[in-house]
Amino acid sequence: MNILALDTCTECCSAALLYQGQVFERVEITQRGHSDLILGMMNDLFRQAETSISVIDAVAFGRGPGSFTGVRVGVGVAQGIAYARDVPVIPISTLAAVAQDATDALDVEHIAVAMDARMGEIYCASYSVEDGLVVALNEERVCPPEQFTPFESQQWNGVGTGWREYDSILRQCFTDNLNQVSIEHYPKASSILKLAQIEAEAGRMLPADQALPVYLRNNVAKKKGEQ
Repeated sequence: MNILALDTCTECCSAALLYQGQVFERVEITQRGHSDLILGMMNDLFRQAETSISVIDAVAFGRGPGSFTGVRVGVGVAQGIAYARDVPVIPISTLAAVAQDATDALDVEHIAVAMDARMGEIYCASYSVEDGLVVALNEERVCPPEQFTPFESQQWNGVGTGWREYDSILRQCFTDNLNQVSIEHYPKASSILKLAQIEAEAGRMLPADQALPVYLRNNVAKKKGEQ
């Protein structure tokens, strides 16, 4: 199966293409311009693979949580492509993608993901690793960093931007259950692609109209002053 994957939910904008068993990827760290950047990245991938968008069988995307605008961009692009090509979508959690990125880089078994959610909060969840792939142990949530504690008594590896913003608080929460902290992990499209392949093999794909965002925060549409 040929799968196009993309993510625009965080400052790490990325796209990846699985074509005939080979993976192509583009990644850029930026605070703005994701809508223009992601389209250019996808065009670059097809040129690099010497093919076109007509070959894709599914579109995988980071469905959130993350930046409100970024999540909307990613969902909109994925949905537009899926409608145009009449292919299914595969929504993937950005927190799971962060955990997968850390797993591939660090070779760890228990991962506590904390992404900076601004407004004094984090997006967080805990994962274990089975056969090289992450499995969620609890529900994703948005909360103050003080409320993120070890899921069980194992040694946890703290990953994600939340550990940079709230390092001392999170270290105190995990105390003796913290193995290491590794901040620079993002929901890269290559990680989304890896998780999407499992979903596709299991038949867990959705029609384009079900490409929905996950914000976690209920007041994302409020103006900054109202938040």
